[in-house]
Amino acid sequence: MTDTGQVRLQIEAGVASVLFDRTQARNAMTWAMYEQLAAINRQLAADRSVRVAVFRGAGGQAFVAGTDIEQFANFLSGDDGVAYERQIEAGIELLCQLPMPTVAVVEGWCVGGGLAIATACDFRLATPGAKFGVPIAKTLGNCLAITNVARLRAAFGHQRVKRMLMLAEFIAADEALACGFLQAVETPESIESALATLVDRLSALAPVTQRVSKAALDRLATHELAPSEDLIRAAYDSADFREGVAAFVAKRPPQWSGQ
Repeated sequence: MTDTGQVRLQIEAGVASVLFDRTQARNAMTWAMYEQLAAINRQLAADRSVRVAVFRGAGGQAFVAGTDIEQFANFLSGDDGVAYERQIEAGIELLCQLPMPTVAVVEGWCVGGGLAIATACDFRLATPGAKFGVPIAKTLGNCLAITNVARLRAAFGHQRVKRMLMLAEFIAADEALACGFLQAVETPESIESALATLVDRLSALAPVTQRVSKAALDRLATHELAPSEDLIRAAYDSADFREGVAAFVAKRPPQWSGQ
């Protein structure tokens, strides 16, 4: 992996635009990109001039296609998985805690960590070809932190999240709209206009009400969750996880052993 990608920030007229830019890998996140996203979120949290923040992927083919799997090749134990999931959750928490409304614009694939990022946003617009999923039961053999599972369940519903995690199914844009995950599905030609309209609506309303309302909803989604680090260790310590990483790097199907 030679290109670590970039997360770019532009602020204009009270609107922050955050771009995930690693198009040759469908904007799959590297450690450097996660660090850049965290720094951007800290900057936005302190900037009272920003009324709305918009997150999207470069290239029009993907929002974010998860975390780059090659980075897991150096994981040695379940403790590495716990540390990774803590880092991801800390970054997602920064996004959830942004005081201004946030909008994810999803064109194409929205996978794994990318789905966690989109779900942490307050509103989502998508094109008809958008796909949402966490296919780790098929690709990697790891798991999600329980806070991210809780947010997915709040956004999609219990059974849809089971389909994503246990059947490695993707949810299409029409189903995501029907279950309330998406604000709207727009054609590639109309999505910019729809985004501008949504940003204008959000910018015109009471910022304090927006801030406390989104905080209340996130607290409800993640309140009093059960301990889960034992589950994370079990997944990341497994032979199946090591096989999933090796198979991805070797570009072959994984052979699951259940160990």
